Amino acid sequence: MAVKIMRTQLKNRKASGGGPITAGFQAKGTFAVDDAELQFLDLPADLRVGYAQPGAVYRTAVRFSNAEGRILSDHEADLRGAALRVTVSDDEQHDLLMTSAPVSHARDARQFTEIAVATAGGGVGRVLGLVKLVFVIGPFETLRAVRNVLAGRQRITSVATTTYWSRTPITWGEQVALQYLLRPFPGTPAAPTPSPADPDFLSTEMASRLQHGDVRFELCVQRFRDPHSTPIEDAAVDWRTPSAPPEVIAVLTIRRRSAGSGDVVALNGLRFNPWNTTADFRPLGNLNRVRKASYDASAAHRHQERFLTTVPVRNRASGAILRGVFGAINRKVQWHRLPGLLSLLNLSTLRDVLRRDNLIDSEIREAPPAVRPVPAPAPEDTRVFRTQSGRFDDLSAPDMGAVGAAFGRNMRVDHRPDLFDEPNPIVVSRELLHRDVFKPIPSLNVLAAAWIQFQVHDWVVHARHPLGVDDVRVPLPPGMHGWQNTVGGPVEQEMRIAGNIARGPGVNGIVFGNVVSHWWDSSEVYGMDASKARSLRDGAKLRLTPSGFLPVDIRGAEVTGFNEAWWLGLSGLHTLFAREHNVLCDELRSRNPSWTDERVYQTARLIVAALIAKIHTVEWTPAILNTELLHKAMNINWNGVAPGDILDRFGLWLTDVEALRGITKGLPDHHDVPYSLTEEFVTVYRMHPLIPDDYTFHDAATGEVVASHGLADLLGDKADERMRSLGLPNVLYSFGIAHPGAIALHNYPRTLQALERDGEIVDMSVVDLVRNRRRDVPRYNDFRAALHMPRIKRWEDLSADPETVRRLRSVYRSIDEVDTMVGMFAETPPAGFGFSDTAFRIFLLMASRRVQSDRFLTVGFRPEIYTQFGLDWVADNTLVDVIRRHAPDLAAVLPTDGNAFGPWRSAGT
Repeated sequence: MAVKIMRTQLKNRKASGGGPITAGFQAKGTFAVDDAELQFLDLPADLRVGYAQPGAVYRTAVRFSNAEGRILSDHEADLRGAALRVTVSDDEQHDLLMTSAPVSHARDARQFTEIAVATAGGGVGRVLGLVKLVFVIGPFETLRAVRNVLAGRQRITSVATTTYWSRTPITWGEQVALQYLLRPFPGTPAAPTPSPADPDFLSTEMASRLQHGDVRFELCVQRFRDPHSTPIEDAAVDWRTPSAPPEVIAVLTIRRRSAGSGDVVALNGLRFNPWNTTADFRPLGNLNRVRKASYDASAAHRHQERFLTTVPVRNRASGAILRGVFGAINRKVQWHRLPGLLSLLNLSTLRDVLRRDNLIDSEIREAPPAVRPVPAPAPEDTRVFRTQSGRFDDLSAPDMGAVGAAFGRNMRVDHRPDLFDEPNPIVVSRELLHRDVFKPIPSLNVLAAAWIQFQVHDWVVHARHPLGVDDVRVPLPPGMHGWQNTVGGPVEQEMRIAGNIARGPGVNGIVFGNVVSHWWDSSEVYGMDASKARSLRDGAKLRLTPSGFLPVDIRGAEVTGFNEAWWLGLSGLHTLFAREHNVLCDELRSRNPSWTDERVYQTARLIVAALIAKIHTVEWTPAILNTELLHKAMNINWNGVAPGDILDRFGLWLTDVEALRGITKGLPDHHDVPYSLTEEFVTVYRMHPLIPDDYTFHDAATGEVVASHGLADLLGDKADERMRSLGLPNVLYSFGIAHPGAIALHNYPRTLQALERDGEIVDMSVVDLVRNRRRDVPRYNDFRAALHMPRIKRWEDLSADPETVRRLRSVYRSIDEVDTMVGMFAETPPAGFGFSDTAFRIFLLMASRRVQSDRFLTVGFRPEIYTQFGLDWVADNTLVDVIRRHAPDLAAVLPTDGNAFGPWRSAGT
């Protein structure tokens, strides 16, 4: 409903020849003051509720307006509006909204929005909209609605001589429901004939009237009597019946004043909403229930805090055709086997289908709407800087994507408690995941493994109970004689895994909140709350030792934004980008000597976060999905189509015009579902097989071996010791010439199958399986089906290895019970891919979404926020440049193709 109101705003703007977006309704303010007085009279006992008390007087803001969504002459026939904001205290206000027609043209919210869209814009568009409306709400309802609108659209000579009705009811305490109206005070003089040459004569007349004296109105109420004559849910029934006569309860006085007094522009920008009130005066009825969201959306759209992307007709038409065409083709030929442009268009079409069907909001929303105080405006600094918690990234929905926000879903949950332990996850781990022989990915280096963990810590973290509180208990299988769950603890006959902390049940299963923000804000470097962020800072810069290393705490752990699951790979990347932040602070300070530490810090943080997002998009992703198509697609995602690529430009102009310029040059777009990362997103990024168990460290200058360590020697507080003894250049070089593990079965790091963590001993492979099951992620075949992929029917279609097929058969009773992670590890990826096509479908959907939803990577990605220097820094730098800047001695060994995630050159060659 809210999106449809935003569409009316865009239609009205187009009909007006462009310009700023105006309100969906009541676009033109005709008069406004903020110092009127509302004085209650001697009320009957049942109306003495809340602020409505005999003799009480309140300062009241008043706005009169024309109801049309376009700015037109006051001479045009139109509905007229009146809005009051009664201020009782700093914490209590009441908005009263009224229109100059006594009865609504719409019976309910659906009719209201459909009629609004149909009639927006005027001209031929309005005629065509009314024709379409006949098929949406029916011919008789269309005729009735049009008749009501035409009857209400009148020419008036003064806002002071017009009566305004609420048209929808509210509660008045616990026992009374009523509608209200505002009518001229008896004896109000008529207005003179307006000048034909003055398109704003209503403002002129009111200003002139107030030079001669006060203007007063009576506030009246009409009581609910019965469901037939005064219905609550049907807004198209006129309450002007003998049984519900108006009762005067208060007088509104606009004091005499000189012309031009008051800030009319600011008052016209007030965001009135009938839900800005208290529980005693709650709006009632179907139509009122959508006004809160719709009016908020309209106001946010008008103030450039919420955005709506208009999809061209050609894109909608071609998209429908291509969905049918590629749907047929993909039954025979998979998308990645198609040539060139066809494959690109197939990907675009697949993404459109996933956006339509596979974005599910899990956040627990208020239902029905709740009353509220008038919302405070967003703090000014949130318009130009990220908050630590992720609040206000979307200014129209401050909590969207913030710390604690719910993980969404990409498919309906599959709650199967009967399968939580079936098959036993320990058996699955031992038979199908355990690494006997390391399987490498020759096209990547170990920095790629560290990088994705670096990013995941920015994106998704589930809260855990301490071990011993709501543990997940996994019975040991036959033949396994015990497991030590805590360091120095007893041997037990079960694995105990710290349970996740759930927020509670939602409409789509159990809801879990994210410990970090869902936005790409580099919280792993900067922290996810203000207190943590302050502890990491020294003025504008991040705290580092004199030698340029991360400081350590009293436990010996390196201090950074997020240091759980810590190892040397993370230490290297955190050190690198902390140094990058500090270099940026120096650069910004030299260019802007008058800036405060806060502005330098926040701007550097923005630049670092955007640079990391770009590196991931156009470097890490094409490295692990190493095909020409994905190189092109990811660059299009960030930069748009190259000007000389005529064929691709035409194809995307026809099917997805927004992709032509790149996401960072467009508007934020949540695709009709509030933004969040998802449980399925977490599932596909379970990529622990990338991490080797054994490491050899070399001198970056000579290539000589200087040390060898197992993964256990690089974990936790040991990482800092290794970093300082080896040095950042040697660590980066050694990772650059080593390969990560393949994301496949039989390749899970042995070290992580008996990992000591915070006094616990955990098998991370079992944890990965348990988490997916307990979070109600569907099993592999259902997961594929939900992504519009064919189900696997034969074990041999899942793996070409006979021994793996034998083990799969022995572990699982049915192919439909295969765990999603196991199935994705077993699946043969497309040529050049480092992970499965099934995982890629989630990636295809969410990789674009986490950029496109982010204000700071779309409409806010501009010089006024980043500075032109900052934008150039993001555009001109790669991870190779970052490494070269902070470890210049590595210049000779960095990859020649410019991608730091590919194999590096050997030292001394």
